[in-house]
Amino acid sequence: MSIFNRKSRILCLFLLLVCGGARISRAGDVPLRTGDQVVIRLAGVPPEDISQVSGNYTVDGVGNINLPYIGKIHTAGLQQAEIQNSIEGAYKGRGIYSAPIVTVSVQFDRLVDIEGEVRSPQRVHYTPDLTLLGAISAAGGFTDYADQTKVCILRNGGRTFVNVKKVRQNLETDPAMQPGDKISVPRSFW
Repeated sequence: MSIFNRKSRILCLFLLLVCGGARISRAGDVPLRTGDQVVIRLAGVPPEDISQVSGNYTVDGVGNINLPYIGKIHTAGLQQAEIQNSIEGAYKGRGIYSAPIVTVSVQFDRLVDIEGEVRSPQRVHYTPDLTLLGAISAAGGFTDYADQTKVCILRNGGRTFVNVKKVRQNLETDPAMQPGDKISVPRSFW
């Protein structure tokens, strides 16, 4: 192997690690769910194997993706960094590749539903920094008939009631939204 080729490989691996590390450490990683789409990219392996493994995958009904050479890997409930480590570990552990570098990108369209007494009831795209006030603002704000003291957040079968008037007095208490949340703004009776 020539020195140039060796240096090129080391530089490529370094860049993949640095870029991958920046993506992994971001606070916005959201655990995967059934039906989510992931894009897997493989590096550090023979070129003909890159195209065999790299591609789009869908998390199946039991939370797995099915990869060439290693089969099913459980991904539901895991974040991107955990999935990358799991896939790399499976390829190394089975002796298929000695130093694979796996990059996982999640392609999901997660939403937060807003209904009731807002100017424009709708589904808002989830972002890691979305809060209750931000979601209500994205829906055009409250109508004149909204009861801002009893806004309901439905999450995983549970209900949380929030007094938005109090939240506005202390913005640190503005609840963070999660994918799949539903916000229901009731009508005031006064």
